[in-house]
Amino acid sequence: MNRAMSKVTFPNACQLMRWYFHPVGFEANMDAPSSMVARLFDRASGETLIAIAGLPCSTVMNASDVEVIIEAIEAELELFPSQSARLS
Repeated sequence: MNRAMSKVTFPNACQLMRWYFHPVGFEANMDAPSSMVARLFDRASGETLIAIAGLPCSTVMNASDVEVIIEAIEAELELFPSQSARLS
């Protein structure tokens, strides 16, 4: 069975991730044709909680690709318990 995958553009993927990580701020930009830099930050102070470079992405992604990016960001956060606690 050939199931159609939901496709999203990079800006729409970023919006999905902003909603996912809310109330923490989220921003991302592509630093190469196939990778991005993502940053989670405190909306009140603007302080960066974590910045991650080299996350695989593209200009058009499957919804499952967005899920993989979210999981990668969460895995990085687990490495920094003090930052993880601030997100709770």
